[in-house]
Amino acid sequence: MSKRFLITRPEHDDTTRYLSSWSRRALELAQSKGIKILDLNKERANRKEVEGMLVKQTPELVVLNGHGNDDVVTGHKNEPLIKCGQNEKLLKGKITYAISCRSAKNLGRKSVQAGAKAYIGYEDDFIFLYDQLKITRPLDDETAGLFLKPATEVVTLLLKGYSAVEASNKSKELFKSK
Repeated sequence: MSKRFLITRPEHDDTTRYLSSWSRRALELAQSKGIKILDLNKERANRKEVEGMLVKQTPELVVLNGHGNDDVVTGHKNEPLIKCGQNEKLLKGKITYAISCRSAKNLGRKSVQAGAKAYIGYEDDFIFLYDQLKITRPLDDETAGLFLKPATEVVTLLLKGYSAVEASNKSKELFKSK
């Protein structure tokens, strides 16, 4: 599969901290497979760093954790990272997975039109429940796991060499079984 893997992991609120924590398993898998990891964590999950990595490092797989809407995925402190009509062309030739609200609606389509190999994301809000008592230990939160295990399985499957369609479909099956 991929030789280079770019991931954004902002951690400025509960949602992004959970997404970042649940992404660690994918990072461990990528490392075990000798894949070069471009990990933009916390304040490094900003537009300048993302654009620079996309251009200079040309990752084959891009995972964007953050908030979003129909036209954008954000990073640290909700700074727009990839936005329709501005920089979606930077995803050309890449498989992108956005764990954010609604970005597949327009941004995903525009990215594919601009040459992205695939854009996996959500057309509706991506929400998950979590246990307030586990907020400092997101990976121990079984409630959040009902949502985040299937969501993060997409990344695991892509790293294992599954196609974007296969990874997306398997994730959907996991969501239905929960």
